Amino acid sequence: MQPKTWLRPIKLFLAFAILSFGLERISAQQKPEDWSADEKPIADQIRGLRGLADDVRSGATKELALKIRKLPASENKLRLAVGLAERSTEGDLGHSTLQEVATTLSDTLRARPVPWAEPGDSHAGEAARAPRRPAYPYVELALLVRYEHVHASLDDEQFRAAIERLEADDRKREHPEFRLKDLSGRIWTFSELRGKVVLVNFWATWCPPCRKEMPDLETLYGRFGAKGLVVLGISDEEAAKVEPFIRERKLSFPVLLDPGRKVNEMFVVEGIPRSFVYDREGKLVAQSIDMRTEKQFLEMLGKAGLE
Repeated sequence: MQPKTWLRPIKLFLAFAILSFGLERISAQQKPEDWSADEKPIADQIRGLRGLADDVRSGATKELALKIRKLPASENKLRLAVGLAERSTEGDLGHSTLQEVATTLSDTLRARPVPWAEPGDSHAGEAARAPRRPAYPYVELALLVRYEHVHASLDDEQFRAAIERLEADDRKREHPEFRLKDLSGRIWTFSELRGKVVLVNFWATWCPPCRKEMPDLETLYGRFGAKGLVVLGISDEEAAKVEPFIRERKLSFPVLLDPGRKVNEMFVVEGIPRSFVYDREGKLVAQSIDMRTEKQFLEMLGKAGLE
């Protein structure tokens, strides 16, 4: 995500998220004996959610949210609640499922608050002057509330701070300006696309949710390209990795390279995939914080006047 006073460098933020509460901690660092008899089956099921068919993931996710809610307050319960939240935004699980996930995370944080995040890599003097950063679980809940339109009845200073920072991030995305080369060497300038509907998609070859949504992006590009849709896929990887991937999958929409991550930082991209839709006047009208289905992309494009 982008350089901020509350989240410091991207890598440090992601490292904190993973090492402290994220699903990778559940799958890679948590030993079997660290889970209780009630917790371990839930952790195993969260790890397996991506392997479920789309039509059963929603019910499985909702059931897991209710199971986690019944656990006694503990650090493990919080890890499970955050891990489930991280998986719940991949695809279209439905509003009611997302609401259960958000309620579980909110209730867990209410019962077991988390200290404010440490200043990261700041020097002592800088740390004393820097605003406090919300801990990752509050950020995850704020993402659900702001971008998935669910409700969280959590009266907490960290949660409010996380919401405020997301609002500030959105203001930075309102009028982006960038110049990037695509795989063929063509330079794309965002301001020169005025009059087009622009879908900006941040992705990487190593990202499973990114790979899953790319065929839908290709379908939509073929369907609406003649009506003024421009899809720009932006990767921070090198051309040597990206070119074979694009060629193998026969993707035709422009893929731009951002190896220095300047445009990623401009858009405050902290996790991928992320997508942003701008209308013909260059106004940001829709965005996603994770993988979208074709139906969800159509809803986003509809806000820009494409149907």
